[in-house]
Amino acid sequence: MTHIDAGAELDPVHPVPLPTSAAQTRGLTAAQVAERVARGEVNDVPVRSSRSTADIVRANIFTRFNAIIGVLWLIMLFVAPFQDSLFGYVILANTGIGIIQELRAKKTLDSLAVIGEARPTVRRDGTATPVGTSEIVLGDLIEIGPGDKIVVDGECAEADGLEIDESLLTGEADPVVKRPGDQVMSGSFVVAGGGAFTATKVGREAYAAQLAEEASRFTLVHSELRTGISTILKYVTWMLVPAAVGLAVTQLVSKDNDFKDSIARAVGGIVPMVPEGLVLLTSVAFAIGVIRLGRKQCLVQELPAIEGLARVDTVCLDKTGTLTEGGMDVTELRLLDGTDDEEPYVRAVLGALGASDPRPNASLQAVIDAYPDTEGWRREATLPFSSARKYSGATFVEGDGEGAGNGEPRTWLLGAPDVLLPEDDPALAQTERLNESGLRVLLLARAVRALDDPRVHEDVRPVALVVLEQRLRPDAADTLRYFEEQDVRAKVISGDNAVSVGAVAAKLGLPGASATVDARRLPAGRTEMAKALDEGAVFGRVTPQQKRDMVGALQSNGHTVAMTGDGVNDVLALKDADIGVAMGSGSEATKAVAQIVLLNNSFATLPSVVAEGRRVIGNITRVATLFLVKTVYSVLLAVLVVCCQVEYPFLPRHLTLLSTLTIGVPAFFLALAPNKERARPHFVRRVMRYSIPGGVVAGLATFTTYLLARHHYTGEGALDAETSAATLTLFLISLWVLAIIARPYTWWRIGLVATMGVGFLLVLTVPWLQDFFALKLVGTTMPWVAVGIAVVAAAVLEFLWRWVDRRVPA
Repeated sequence: MTHIDAGAELDPVHPVPLPTSAAQTRGLTAAQVAERVARGEVNDVPVRSSRSTADIVRANIFTRFNAIIGVLWLIMLFVAPFQDSLFGYVILANTGIGIIQELRAKKTLDSLAVIGEARPTVRRDGTATPVGTSEIVLGDLIEIGPGDKIVVDGECAEADGLEIDESLLTGEADPVVKRPGDQVMSGSFVVAGGGAFTATKVGREAYAAQLAEEASRFTLVHSELRTGISTILKYVTWMLVPAAVGLAVTQLVSKDNDFKDSIARAVGGIVPMVPEGLVLLTSVAFAIGVIRLGRKQCLVQELPAIEGLARVDTVCLDKTGTLTEGGMDVTELRLLDGTDDEEPYVRAVLGALGASDPRPNASLQAVIDAYPDTEGWRREATLPFSSARKYSGATFVEGDGEGAGNGEPRTWLLGAPDVLLPEDDPALAQTERLNESGLRVLLLARAVRALDDPRVHEDVRPVALVVLEQRLRPDAADTLRYFEEQDVRAKVISGDNAVSVGAVAAKLGLPGASATVDARRLPAGRTEMAKALDEGAVFGRVTPQQKRDMVGALQSNGHTVAMTGDGVNDVLALKDADIGVAMGSGSEATKAVAQIVLLNNSFATLPSVVAEGRRVIGNITRVATLFLVKTVYSVLLAVLVVCCQVEYPFLPRHLTLLSTLTIGVPAFFLALAPNKERARPHFVRRVMRYSIPGGVVAGLATFTTYLLARHHYTGEGALDAETSAATLTLFLISLWVLAIIARPYTWWRIGLVATMGVGFLLVLTVPWLQDFFALKLVGTTMPWVAVGIAVVAAAVLEFLWRWVDRRVPA
């Protein structure tokens, strides 16, 4: 294999390949395809977008805490009334909800994945037909061009200036020139030229298939939310085991209760220590986020990407295809040092150059549309466009020996004027003025060297400027304004001329668009580059490798970076960014490495993704505090009970009631509510700084009420009265915690808190509910004492949380 260095010392220039046999050019026959399908020689690779139904069911059922709760539930079914085993049915319902929501999300993801699936062009029976990647069979002849991802391993059969980037597999940054007979590997992608290859390994035998199966699905993106919850659950497990053992021993040796009641109270103390609904609500919030985004034609290839984009503080935008639409229009042809008589000839040259590229980019397509090929000149060699070179070229034999050129070969280049011309060339002044108006300019030049000369772009003779107008996306300005309002900095990084890019950005209202930077003058060092990137907003003439370096420099400076793009030159940067966002109409390579694909090609969908991520993170932080306050006060109550050698104050039914009214039902609504708060780091620290003081205050206040009630009530039925008083205190404090978490108030949040209070009041006043939950307030003194203790505890909680907000950094 021949490698090309960063300076393009060795440009791949090859004549149009001649077929060696009819079989090679026609591909497989229908009979051969059927035979291979029957043998199972098909490209059966897993769908990236979601895990299987079995995986979803298994992940929701077989959890550590489901096992703990399940064992306790089975015990309670045998030793206690039905009311005390209600917590088990709640777990069943939660698990069912989690499975259903994830299956809904899977259905959405899979249907969107089909829409956005790569459909390689396969030649069969001499006809080129797009097929799904799973329909490729061993021996298929697959056509490839710029931006195409190599989906299976194979051997190059045809090559027309073919360059393939294998950096995602080998780490080698430079593209590799491919000639017939060379090997191509799945997972690489075409950066220039075109050709075809024969599939030699398909399915799980392909080079990148195992990597894709293991690393590409579900959780490649780091999720601080899920990692934080796992950390919290680990801490909870450490606290739960000793507290549960001590509580169980204390209750079983208690002389005041019978054996079954002792077991019931021990279980009643253990169950609330488990934040069983927290993982469920996190999964449900992610799943519903996927469904909501799916309705907007946004394919989330890795679920935590929703969270990741919400944490982004810098978004790097590729101009073409992101801020502008893919198409362009030729608005003017300016001849340089020529006469109008030469214009027909220049048009013919442009037409021939357009016809020489079977897979033109947007700029060349505009040239093709404006100047169709009518001369039929013979093409001897081609040099395809690449983002690294910034130009393309071809050598033609013009006319029939009597026309222009006298039948001699001539070499033409079409590309960036500031790359092909020296800095003092007067044509650059014209180019600069056009770029300042937001126009894109290509230079048509006659080369004095052969096309295979590595210095072919030097000493060229400029002939004409081709002026192109780009179509701005109508939604781009509003999207940039949204990012500015959300304190997310936008950086436009483009391979085009910096002045032209800056003019486009200025039209869209990007802050700092006037300060454009030519990336060729950026410092190479990461620290110096990061400083330059912080100061600038628009960067032009950026090479693909530079885009990758710029993303790395921003990350090294503490930024969370999202990269958007649609072209093959964006692949490396998309892969390295914290979040990669690809357009649905973009190259297969970009869609393969991105975590989010905007299938409707609408840049305006990005704010929805950011908002969805913020909703998930902000709301899960809220409800996590609710769950963990319960865990903290449950562990504290167990410790106090063990130390004081008394009966545990609650039965499982009491805590099921409290959890349902102050955590379960409100948490579900709060987790799915709108939330525009910007995502902040340190999830665990932020949750625990509220949960620990909240849980400690609730536990101490409840135990104080319980001890006072033990001294107040005596005789038969005293334990039930003591439990009722303690339950009243704990409910009122938990309701106040909910009221704090629900801020800022809206009508429905106030209604939610009030409804939970009314629900508990009904239990205390309706006779059959009193009996069902074994709750009945006795007398007037102790219930009012319980209320008074709850009020004092609520005031302490309010003071502590306000103090934490002021003194403890987020």
